[in-house]
Amino acid sequence: MSALGNVSNVLAGVVALFYLLAAVCAVRELLYGRSSQGTIAWLLSLAFFPYVTVFVYLAFGWKRFDDYVKIRRPADRMKSELPESRRLLALRADFEDKQAAAAWPLHNAVSPLPFLSGNNAEILIDGEATFSSMLEGIRAATSHVLVQFYILRNDAVGKRLADCLIEKAQAGVTVLLLYDDIGSAGLSRSYLNRLTDAGVTVSGFNRSHPMFIALRPFRINFRNHRKVLVVDGTAAWVGGLNVGDEYLGETRRFGRWRDTHVRVEGPAALACQLSFAEDWQWATRSYPPVPWPDPEPQTDGMPVLVMPTGPADEVETCAVAFTEAIARARKRLWIVSPYFVPGENIATALSAAVLRGVEVRLLLPQKPDHWIVWMASSSYARDMAAHGVRVHSYRGGFLHQKVMLVDDALLSIGTVNCDNRSMHINFEVTLWFTDNRMIAAARRMLEEDFDQSVELNDADFASRGPLWHLLGRIARLFAPLL
Repeated sequence: MSALGNVSNVLAGVVALFYLLAAVCAVRELLYGRSSQGTIAWLLSLAFFPYVTVFVYLAFGWKRFDDYVKIRRPADRMKSELPESRRLLALRADFEDKQAAAAWPLHNAVSPLPFLSGNNAEILIDGEATFSSMLEGIRAATSHVLVQFYILRNDAVGKRLADCLIEKAQAGVTVLLLYDDIGSAGLSRSYLNRLTDAGVTVSGFNRSHPMFIALRPFRINFRNHRKVLVVDGTAAWVGGLNVGDEYLGETRRFGRWRDTHVRVEGPAALACQLSFAEDWQWATRSYPPVPWPDPEPQTDGMPVLVMPTGPADEVETCAVAFTEAIARARKRLWIVSPYFVPGENIATALSAAVLRGVEVRLLLPQKPDHWIVWMASSSYARDMAAHGVRVHSYRGGFLHQKVMLVDDALLSIGTVNCDNRSMHINFEVTLWFTDNRMIAAARRMLEEDFDQSVELNDADFASRGPLWHLLGRIARLFAPLL
C-alpha cells in the first residue's frame, strides 16, 4: 500500500472517530439535557462542526453525577448505615420549624433538610469580621473542622488559615479541607504538602474522577463554588468570601472588598455539615470520619434553611427557589450580586414584580473583575432599568456579596450569583432566613450599601455609546457559560 493510501486510511479513521464521539455526545445530551434550546444547539453543533464541538462538549456539557445524585437521594441516605442517617431523621422530627415551612413550602420541599428551628445567626460584613470569626471558631474546635472554599490562595490570608488548621490537626482535631480544582488552580503544591504533612486531610473536588482529571485544564464547568466552614457540627460559616488577600481589601487592584458572610450556631450547622459530607464523599469516594453530635437548640433561636444546590439536583433547585422568592415579593425586592446575567425565568420574574408594584432594586459593582461578565451584566442591567428596575452602581469598593431581601419576610445569604452558572452549573449553597432580627439587620446593611451607590438612569446607560451597547450584546451571547 502506498504512503498516500496509508495517510488516507489514517485520516478516514480520525474522521470516523470524531463522528463516533459526536454521536456519543449527542446521545448523552438527548438523555440528560435540561433545556430543549440547549440540547438543540448542542446537536446542531455536533452534527455540523464535530471536530471542534466534541472537545467543547467534553469540557462544558458532559455531566457525570449519577453517583452524586445517589449520595443526595433522601431515600438512599436514610436507608444507609452511615451515622448521619439517624441524626437527619432526628433533625426532621425534632427541629423542623412548622411556621417557616408553611410560609415557604416550596423552599422547604426542595431542600435536603427543612427549615430547622433553634439557631442563632450573625451577619459578618467584609473580610476582617469574617476571617476573625472563622479563625476564632477554628481555634475553639475540639472535635472536627470542615473547610471548603472555591478559591484558596497561598498568600498572607491563606497562610493564616493554614497555620490555624495545622495547629488544630496537631492537637488531635480532625481537619478536612476541600477546594475546587478550577477556582484554586494556582494553589501551590508546597501549600498543600505543608497541610498534609501536619495531619490535615486535603482533597480537590474533582480529583478522584478519571474523566475530570484528563480534562482538568479545560474543565471550567461544574465547579464547586461553595464556601463552607463547620466546627464540631455546632457552628457553621457560609457566604461570599474565599481565602485570599483581596478578600481583606489588601490588593491595589480592587481596594475595599465588599462582601457578606453569615455565622450560624445550632441545628442548621449540621445541615451545613451534611452539605460538606456529600461533597467530600463525591470527591474522595469515602465518608468523612466525623461525628454527628446531638443538636443544641439556642435560646430564642430562629429558623434557618440550608439549601445546597447544583448540577446533581434532580430538579433545578436553585433557579426554582430564587424564582419563587421573586414571584412572591409584594412590597420590596432587593438583590445584590457581583454578576448579573439572569436566565429568562429570573428576568421575567423581575419584570413581573415591577408591574405588580414591587420596589425592585438591583445593586451591582461599578468595578469589573471579569470584563466579559461585567459587559454582559451591564447590558442586562440596562434592559432591567428599561422595565422599571432601579439599578444601582456600588462606588464603595468591589462588590462581591450575594444577598436577596424579599419584603420583610425572607432573606438569602450565600454563594449564589444572579447568573446561569450559579443557577444551573455550579455547586452552590444558600442560607434562607425568615427571622425578623436577621431581616432587619440585613435591611440596615443594604441601606448603607445603597447609600454608597449611584442609581443609573436611561441617560447614564445611553451615554456609554453604541459601541459599548454592541459589546454588551456580544458578551450576552456567552450568557449560558457566564
